[in-house]
Amino acid sequence: MGRPAIALNLTEDELTTLESWVRARKTPAAEKLRAQIVLACAQGESGERIGARLSVSEQTISKWRRRFAQYRIAGLSDAPRPGQPRKIGDARIEEVIRKTLHETPQNATHWSTTLMAKATGLYPTAISRIWRAFGLKPHLQETFKLSTDPHFVAKVRDIVGLYWAPPERALVLCVDEKSQIQALNRTQPGLPLTFGKPATRTHDYKRHGTTSLFAALDVATGKVISQLQRRHRSAEFLRFLDTIEANTPRDQDIHLIMDNYGTHKTQAVRAWFAKHPRYHLHFTPTSASWINVVERFFALISERHIKRGAHTSVKDLEASIAHYMETYNRDPKPFVWTKSADAILGSIERLATKINNDAN
Repeated sequence: MGRPAIALNLTEDELTTLESWVRARKTPAAEKLRAQIVLACAQGESGERIGARLSVSEQTISKWRRRFAQYRIAGLSDAPRPGQPRKIGDARIEEVIRKTLHETPQNATHWSTTLMAKATGLYPTAISRIWRAFGLKPHLQETFKLSTDPHFVAKVRDIVGLYWAPPERALVLCVDEKSQIQALNRTQPGLPLTFGKPATRTHDYKRHGTTSLFAALDVATGKVISQLQRRHRSAEFLRFLDTIEANTPRDQDIHLIMDNYGTHKTQAVRAWFAKHPRYHLHFTPTSASWINVVERFFALISERHIKRGAHTSVKDLEASIAHYMETYNRDPKPFVWTKSADAILGSIERLATKINNDAN
C-alpha cells in the first residue's frame, strides 16, 4: 500500500505566492515546476496524474510534497551551494579598488580591465567581477555643471513650487526651443529588424538643412503647443508667443518657465509681455536647463522619432515632426516632478562640498 500521501493545506498568502510563481515569466523553471507540483498536491490530484501531466517521477513529487510540508515556501528554493573556494584574497581585491579610485594608468586617462589586469597580475575577467561587485565603472564618465546663478536657490524654489502647487485658474507652461534639428538621409537603405539581428543603417548620411521646434508644455496635462520655424531668433520667438496666445484660454493667467537665452529677453519680447499682462515669467537658473520639464519632452521626441528618422528635405522633416506632435497630443501624459526643492538643494550642496574637498 505504501505510505499515505501528506495532505497539503495552503494559506491564502501561500496560494497567491505559488500562483504568481507559475504565472511570472521570470520565475526560474525549477521553482515554477515545484510550485505547480505543490498546487496540484494541495488540490488533491494524485501523484500518478501529476507526474504524467508535468513529466516528472512520483519520487520527485513526493520529495517536494515533503519539503513543502516541512519548510513551506522557503523549502522550494535551492539552498546556496558552497562552490569553488575564492582564489583572490582580500588584499588583492583592496589593491584593485584602491588603484581604480585613486590612480590612473601611465598610458591612458582611465583604467580598462586589460590595463588593470596587467598592473595587478590578475586576469581581466577577475577585474571585471571585482568592479561589478563594488559598482565601479571606470570606463564611464558623466557630465555636469554647477550653476553660478546668484539667485539659484530662489529660482529653484519658485519653479518647483509651480510644479508641485500650480496657481488656481492658471496655466503653467514650460517653454523652450529644440534648435538645429537636422534633416538627415542615409546614403543607402538599411536592413529591417529580423530574428537574431537588429535593424541596420549606414554610418554616413547626407545633410538637407535644419529646422527648430518651439514647444510649450502644459505641466498639468502634458499637452504641447508647438511650432516649427527655420530659425530661432527673437522674431521667431515672438511668432511662437502669438501661437501660445491663440491656443490658450483668454480668461486664465499663464506662467511661463523658460531659460535665459538672449532671444527671450530682447526689447521686442519685453514689449510683447508688457502688452500681455496675464503672462508671468519664471526664468530657470543659468546652467540648469534640467529643471525645465520641456527638456524631458525634447528627449522623448528625439529618442522615439528624430534619431532614427531619414528625411530627404527640411520640408519632409517638418511634416514628420508635425505628424508626431499631432499623434502625441491625442493622448498626452504629464511629466510628474517628484523631487522637492529641499532635496535638490541638498544634493547640490553635497556635490559642491565634495568637489571643494577634492580640489583642496
